[in-house]
Amino acid sequence: MKVRHATPADAEAIGRIHTVAWQVGYEHVFGAENLATIDQAARTERWRTRLESLEDPDDAHVLVVEDEKGEVVGWTTSGPSFDEDALAADAELHGLYLDPAAWGTGAAAAVHRATLDRLRERGFREATLWVLDDNPRARRFYEREGWRLDEGSTKEMEFFGMNVPVVRYRITL
Repeated sequence: MKVRHATPADAEAIGRIHTVAWQVGYEHVFGAENLATIDQAARTERWRTRLESLEDPDDAHVLVVEDEKGEVVGWTTSGPSFDEDALAADAELHGLYLDPAAWGTGAAAAVHRATLDRLRERGFREATLWVLDDNPRARRFYEREGWRLDEGSTKEMEFFGMNVPVVRYRITL
């Protein structure tokens, strides 16, 4: 597995993975009919605009992971924490998504490790992430990678007109 900074050329793969990972991973929460309404083209265009607007790809805080054929199979986005209680040295893993066809291949662990290494290099001391409470696969992955549940740190987020609980995890970098 090769991990590298994302470029505008990766926008299509990022948008596709973002869409299909939601459709497969969250079907039990939101239903296939809701998830079928995700506009993959719009997601791709948002990513393209975001990645094209940067002078330095490193500023995007977006990494992609490629399989042995050089195909992008996953990505992360990270950076300073958006949490109201965050300190200046707190980072956040804003997203980690993998093509479901690449689940169980080690790609998630590779891009995850590289993301945490990058956050350390940038001087962050701790990181948080938010995950759907009803996302057992992701929660097992994060716990296996050393994240710990941040007891009492929960909130609700709205997707498809539904309020769903999310929980926060924390890791020392």
